[in-house]
Amino acid sequence: MRKDWVEVELIDACTIHDNMRKPINSQERASRIAGKDISQLFPYYGATGQVGYIDDFLTDGKYVLIGEDGAPFLDFTKDVAYMINGKCWVNNHAHILLSKFNNKFLLYYLNQVNLKDYVSGTTRLKLTQSSLKQIPVKVAPLPEQRAIVSKIELLFSELDNAVSNLKQAKDKLEIFRQSVLKKAFEGELTKESKKLEKKKLGDVIKIKSGDGLSKSNRNDTGKFLVYGGNGVTGRHSEYMFEEQRLIIGRVGVHCGNAYITKPNSWVTDNAFVVDFDKEKIYIMFLLYLIGNLNLNQYSNSTAQPVISGGTVYPVEFYLPNSIQDQQEIVKEIETRFSVADKLAESIDESLFKAEALRQSILKKAFEGELLSEAELVACRKEADWEPAEKLLERIKRERK
Repeated sequence: MRKDWVEVELIDACTIHDNMRKPINSQERASRIAGKDISQLFPYYGATGQVGYIDDFLTDGKYVLIGEDGAPFLDFTKDVAYMINGKCWVNNHAHILLSKFNNKFLLYYLNQVNLKDYVSGTTRLKLTQSSLKQIPVKVAPLPEQRAIVSKIELLFSELDNAVSNLKQAKDKLEIFRQSVLKKAFEGELTKESKKLEKKKLGDVIKIKSGDGLSKSNRNDTGKFLVYGGNGVTGRHSEYMFEEQRLIIGRVGVHCGNAYITKPNSWVTDNAFVVDFDKEKIYIMFLLYLIGNLNLNQYSNSTAQPVISGGTVYPVEFYLPNSIQDQQEIVKEIETRFSVADKLAESIDESLFKAEALRQSILKKAFEGELLSEAELVACRKEADWEPAEKLLERIKRERK
């Protein structure tokens, strides 16, 4: 911390306006906004952001909100504080703060400070008002606060742009995977795959529902994996199938997804177990084929998608003449997928580093290391520059 800065308790750096917050349950809010245009409504805020709308407001201005409970207090990749502006309503899951100096400076500070010693509870952490008041807050001279906020926002803007580019690149990898599958099953990846025979899915597979094993009946300390429509869903003390099986999600958002189970596993009735002639069909070929067919589109319901043999058996595809040709196609798919997976892993590492860099920027800012010497000299030339200690004394005198 720089010598012209000062560290105080939060209650000395801002005012707390928790008297302006009020909880309204979702049913009452729904009844109050029913039939009203969005122009007649106001944002309703909670621990981590806006959670809905209401037909009235309790605050009108710029405030910093920090979660009282339900916020990610110990997750450095997520913010615990955010800004509101204008006419709003805040519930009792967030504290309402107004900085005595600079709201954004306070906001960024709270999003990097370690709150481990100020929250209580086990499953749902809570930041009480009494603990909130004791959080140590660093105060810089006013011109430095403004310069630090501007520098943070400039660097964050550049970082956000880089993150956006990384996410776009990851989305393109998913498009690339879909393109690989499409070409694979149109006979464009290998010479042998040009020898294709038109088939219906019902010609090569038969599906049967798994067992209706419920969550309450599972023994999650068991050593055998339980599979459902979204892959592994738990463990059990017994197994249904000794050998590995191909399964397809039967219902819900995972309807049509395909997985290969591990040996000695259980399959619930949220998935179909697929039977096929293993001497004619290679299991990995079938896995990728089902992924390419997008069976979800053949579900017979919109509210709760469901597929059945009757809906998927007529789906047509092209089958290579031999299992060796199928294996060659799988090899070509996985070679290309391997490259995509490595790129995706690299992108994920870069995204993680971006979050770490965000925290590093904030840490440097509040250790007094973000501004260059030239930027600090410019701050000291500002008309309202004074050491933070004198700033605090002046604020106290003015309030008296």
